[in-house]
Amino acid sequence: MNGNVKSHQIDDKEAPKSTASIFRVQGNSTVPSQPQTQTTPLVFGAAKKDSIGNNSEDIMIETLTAENAAEHEPIPCAHMLRTNIDEGLSTAEATRRRQYHGYNEFEVGEDEPIYKKYLEQFQKSAYFAVISLSYSVIIVVTVGFVQEYRSEKTLEQLTKLVPPTCHVLRDNKEQNMLARELVPGDVVLLNTGDRIPSDIRIVESFSLQIDESSLTGETEPKHKETRATKIMGKDDIEHMICIGFMGTLVCGGRGKGIVISTAANSQFGEVVKMMMGEESPKTPLQKSMDELGKQLSFYSFGVIGVIFVIGLVQERNFVEMFTIGVSLAVAAIPEGLPIVVAVTLAIGVMRMAKRRAVVKKMPAVETLGCVTVICSDKTGTLTKNEMTATKIITAEGKQAKATGLGYSVDGGIVSTNDGEQHITQFSHPEFARIIEAGLVCNNANIIEGDKLVGQPTEGAIVVLARKAQLEQCRQQYSRLREMPFSSDTKWMGVQCEDQNRQQVYFIKGAIDRVLEQCSTYYAGSDNSRRPIDQYSKQNILENGRQLGLEGLRVLGVARGENMQSMMFLGMIGMLDPPRPGAADAIAIVKASGVDIKLITGDAQETAQSIGQSLGILSQTTDSCLSGQQVDQMSDHDLELIIRQVTVFYRASPRHKLKIVKALQAIGEIVAMTGDGVNDAVALKKADIGVAMGLCGTDVCKEAADMILCDDDFSTMTAAIEEGKAIYHNITNFVRFQLSTSVAALSLIAASTIFRFENPLNAMQILWINIIMDGPPAQSLGVEPVDDDIIRQKPRDTKQPMLTRKLILDILASAAIIVVGTLSVFYKEMSADNKVTPRDTTMTFTCFVLFDMWNALSCRSSRKMIWQIGIRRNGMFSMAVSASLICQLLVIYWSPLQHIFQTEALSFFDLIFLTTITSSVFIFNETRKYFSLHSKSSVLEI
Repeated sequence: MNGNVKSHQIDDKEAPKSTASIFRVQGNSTVPSQPQTQTTPLVFGAAKKDSIGNNSEDIMIETLTAENAAEHEPIPCAHMLRTNIDEGLSTAEATRRRQYHGYNEFEVGEDEPIYKKYLEQFQKSAYFAVISLSYSVIIVVTVGFVQEYRSEKTLEQLTKLVPPTCHVLRDNKEQNMLARELVPGDVVLLNTGDRIPSDIRIVESFSLQIDESSLTGETEPKHKETRATKIMGKDDIEHMICIGFMGTLVCGGRGKGIVISTAANSQFGEVVKMMMGEESPKTPLQKSMDELGKQLSFYSFGVIGVIFVIGLVQERNFVEMFTIGVSLAVAAIPEGLPIVVAVTLAIGVMRMAKRRAVVKKMPAVETLGCVTVICSDKTGTLTKNEMTATKIITAEGKQAKATGLGYSVDGGIVSTNDGEQHITQFSHPEFARIIEAGLVCNNANIIEGDKLVGQPTEGAIVVLARKAQLEQCRQQYSRLREMPFSSDTKWMGVQCEDQNRQQVYFIKGAIDRVLEQCSTYYAGSDNSRRPIDQYSKQNILENGRQLGLEGLRVLGVARGENMQSMMFLGMIGMLDPPRPGAADAIAIVKASGVDIKLITGDAQETAQSIGQSLGILSQTTDSCLSGQQVDQMSDHDLELIIRQVTVFYRASPRHKLKIVKALQAIGEIVAMTGDGVNDAVALKKADIGVAMGLCGTDVCKEAADMILCDDDFSTMTAAIEEGKAIYHNITNFVRFQLSTSVAALSLIAASTIFRFENPLNAMQILWINIIMDGPPAQSLGVEPVDDDIIRQKPRDTKQPMLTRKLILDILASAAIIVVGTLSVFYKEMSADNKVTPRDTTMTFTCFVLFDMWNALSCRSSRKMIWQIGIRRNGMFSMAVSASLICQLLVIYWSPLQHIFQTEALSFFDLIFLTTITSSVFIFNETRKYFSLHSKSSVLEI
């Protein structure tokens, strides 16, 4: 070993026996001795004696878990990691360790070539690819590929969480190096603005504050210290005050820490491993399409086979029957379905983009239409992640309330004890003194209107001072000294000098701890100081407790001439306010039959308060559950009660995943919203994961299926509308196409069974197929969203797409088409008992016109045509018009007459056919009318 490494070599007897397991090299094998704890050892170096007689083969380097490191003081941690706090590792030592631990980065797999991504899309349409026309498959594949490829390339990868560079002590010198080269035992220097490059054990802290909201979901920065703490379990991140976690941000102070684990062994690595271990489920639409394809293929080929066999038994021409069979196969299988699904989804994606939501994978946009439960994170999703001071209470119990949200100065402050009087400057001294103390004992600033520099709680007080026009109070004091917040004292203090050169002390913090520093309280009623007795103390604490029950974060403030004679002034209650429109959006979503569950890392009081204010939690019927209680329950026990639980508090990533799995196990379709690393696993496992675009981490965006660009929960209502509209349009297409397919099959089957001549030839059947799968059919997929579709209940994903009602509608329409078409065919043929070109032309045109009328009635399954409007879907109008023009060309243009074996019809023939074919439209619209009328009658009753 090198001499500069010798400083951190210690005898095995000196090492903490509860934290190491020694591995010795024997030849080419590594043999473990008796292990003591779960650590990751590293053997390095050749077998030789060092200056104190130890074999360097005994030296092992391990990673430490966060809870293990938190429970030991800095020096023992340095011994376990074989490092020197003051000098760091040597370059040679770091290189050896890196050979074992690898680089401090995540392996997310090599980029797949673009052509492979494209070819994979063909596999997703496998069952259609065999039976579909090539053009439709290519369109489906291309649309799907372009959407997914573009979305994936616009998102940051997991490795972006690790900062590119960091400050490290190497070879007893401070160096700026790549964070990926860190190894366990490295000593990292931390300054404000740095992103922590790996999990570290804090060994020096100078007012060090770290924003861990991306990992824990909590708004307030954590004050970090060096002392060891007792940890209850792996998820007890809140109490790991001496650990800095990878990806979190230093927002104040400075410090130093030893790298205890890197990459996959870090706390964030645990989240990544959990996420990689969960497969994203198939969307309900994908499952429905798979099942529908199998059903249609089975039934269609069965009927075609029967028709073919009957024809052979009747000794019909084999080639003719084979040709008819192939034509029917093309007509019966809805090869237009994949393209309609793809185009409908793509249009839904484009609509969502206009409504500030990015959909990564097209099928996901439909999934929201059948979601039954939305599991929502609180911070940054339902709330603004901006603290707002909403209440002020004096030491005597007088109250004032502040209006306005976030860091905007819009709003004011009014006293609630004397007729809603506005508080301006020192108009109400008892409130002004509280605001003044909070402002002077403060390090935050609001710049450029509403941008915060500093801690959210302190920023809320700065805004409060501006609303009261007291921001100039800061200039009246000169700060001499600051006493930083610590987890021991739970208060922050400043020593100042006023304009008369008198020393004044201000402190703010937890009410109980501030009260311990005070001997008197300020009585605004007579502008005097009164001693704090047991009665007044209980009153103050009770007022603070009431604010806590309202979900507010409470800060007590005091001032005095010295720290031994502090005077309690009062308290300020702060809230992370709900997002504007969130409550209305939740009400709309709940009215549509979707349940909402709030999952947060906050305390119970805060979670319940937010849940009630947003309309999520009902005090009479709903209950709350803690993460610890979720841990203690088996999966089966959780499934039994989870429908009644609306708020989950103190929840970790593991809890969120367990909740999602429990809901899915009882048949719920689950959407999960979130913004932090702690939400990523549940986002991936949920049926649809929805990430926040503004405040969301790259990791949660990568795991999600959809991203809300404006972080607005109300955008979810738009997504649900689109999801329901997409499925509605797809079922409209299926209704139209299958009624046409059933009619075509029935027509040929009936003529075969009753020994009629075939009323349609192969080319005419193919032409009908073109119309059935072409623009008129596909334009049904772009029908605009109905205004009231959000009120429809989520569809039951356990039901197949071909429900009993849909099958009856299809059979009714097909029966009308078959009877009408056969009637025309029989009428024309009965004149001479021969099948002439006129007979087939009349029959062919009759069937095509039936198709057009049927398509018009299939634009909506719920509303009549005058309710949705003829011109609302311009694509449909153009498609039908073009199809009718093409049909006229087939009848009247000589080259096409020869191909399709048709002849010209008279004007009265067209009038007659138009009249008789409108029967299918009249029947369907009448059925809708009575259906709507019966529903209205039920609602009135």
